[in-house]
Amino acid sequence: MDIKSGHPSPVMTDSPQISNSRLTVRQSRPPHSSSSSQNNNLLLTVPRKKTGIIDDVKANAWFDAMIASSPTPALVNKDNDATTDMTYREWTVKYPSALTTFEKIMSVAKGKRIALFLDYDGTLSPIVEEPDAAYMSTDMRTAVQNVAKYFPTAIISGRSRDKVYEFVGLSELYYAGSHGMDIMSPAGESLYHKHLTRTVSINEQFQGKDVNLFQTASEFLPMIDKVLCSLVESTKDIKGVKVEDNRFCISVHYRNVEDKNWKLVAQCVDDVIKTYPKLRLTHGRKVLEIRPVIDWDKGKALTFLLESLGLNNCEDVLPIYVGDDRTDEDAFKVLRDGPNYGYGVLVSAMPKVSNAFYSLRDPSEVMEFLKALVTWKRSLG
Repeated sequence: MDIKSGHPSPVMTDSPQISNSRLTVRQSRPPHSSSSSQNNNLLLTVPRKKTGIIDDVKANAWFDAMIASSPTPALVNKDNDATTDMTYREWTVKYPSALTTFEKIMSVAKGKRIALFLDYDGTLSPIVEEPDAAYMSTDMRTAVQNVAKYFPTAIISGRSRDKVYEFVGLSELYYAGSHGMDIMSPAGESLYHKHLTRTVSINEQFQGKDVNLFQTASEFLPMIDKVLCSLVESTKDIKGVKVEDNRFCISVHYRNVEDKNWKLVAQCVDDVIKTYPKLRLTHGRKVLEIRPVIDWDKGKALTFLLESLGLNNCEDVLPIYVGDDRTDEDAFKVLRDGPNYGYGVLVSAMPKVSNAFYSLRDPSEVMEFLKALVTWKRSLG
């Protein structure tokens, strides 16, 4: 895979004491590559932000985006009224359930090697009010563990890699944290790429076994640290805000903030990052995210992992990516447009436009889909 600048990364619409209740604190940073040469090819050219009335306009724009990406609970409730249920059924004509069409999917998969990629929040675990409490169930962990016995499996999340591993706890998986900017192989497995960083040992997590890391944004870490502290300070008086350290990116959760203060959250975040032209702001489900301006996303991470697994550009490979967030759309698009043609599966209980081919309603259906994959594979003998 050739990583080049000039191909714009999709942008969505685009020292005081820190309280542990509002911030996931960095206890210590694992080793990372100090080389910045690999990142020069990834940097995107972004115009410097202007000050003045433009800032108010931008803050209002982000406020509107926050509302649009944060549907009310009534809209996402399974037991909603008949009209909403009818709308969902009409939507599934275009995005059929991966469960009801499972046999059709497997007819395409016959004779091919499946590679499985999974988001975490909203896919393997439910969306919860407190981000640090987004635990997956024991049954879901078993389902993931079983499917990984038959298919190479990776978790690609906006969370920090360490946090995702803490939630999942399965050493046989590939983990890509920070929207794919921090990738780790299972112990004993390799990651292949011309920009690959050195091998490091993570003793506590993998019993002293060496694992390979690939990190595309190491040079941004000092800048991200400064922004992290500034965001904690600037939002400290807004009740319900949580600033989460995801190592190569920062998440500002407003799920527990009163609606009337959402615009204030947007303004605080914009005021901090407007002096950092090498960082960009995106949004997800009741979260604003600050990331380095580099040509890298979950789609690039998916392609990188396929290459590392020796499955890139192979006609006998069927990649399947399951995710619920707008950041997963980059991966869905990669699979839709090829050359690594595969299936994106959107996890959503409400209709939305997507690059995915199929849908699942919630994490419980994701678990059933994973179980069905295992049953299908075992049936082949």
